[in-house]
Amino acid sequence: MISILMFFLGLCSAFLALKRVSETWVPLHLPRILWLNTAILLASSYTLERARRRLSAIDFSGFRKLWRATTILGILFLAGQLIAWVQLVAMGVYIASNQATSFFYIFTAAHALHLLGGVAALLYVSVSDFEKGQISRLTAVEITSYYWHFMDGLWVVLLVLLYLGT
Repeated sequence: MISILMFFLGLCSAFLALKRVSETWVPLHLPRILWLNTAILLASSYTLERARRRLSAIDFSGFRKLWRATTILGILFLAGQLIAWVQLVAMGVYIASNQATSFFYIFTAAHALHLLGGVAALLYVSVSDFEKGQISRLTAVEITSYYWHFMDGLWVVLLVLLYLGT
């Protein structure tokens, strides 16, 4: 997570520096779906925490149901990001249109790729047989939850930066 943080801090620094000195910066009107996507991602953190608590209470059925909901919400977020890109392309806004749109596409694509890794971790926990493994389900759930919440927080920071900076 530290390397991901450093990667995005570098991008954010470049974004802020270029916006400040650029004489050709053209603001981007963010697609409205990003607000729905954010609500979906925040809801996924809620369901993830509830799933974690259900596992701690040894309620495996409740855990599986909430974990599955978290996974579905993560996939919905990614689909929503794709819709945002399609909407921008339909309006003639491409990665090379201007500096602000370049950063939008880079931020959202890099975040989506990292969140896809989180979805893969959610799926791994769902299908793995932890009885035969060297790591417990509880440990896998804890590690996955740290990553997932980190990605959620990162998204909120990126959205605020894009909203205020473009």
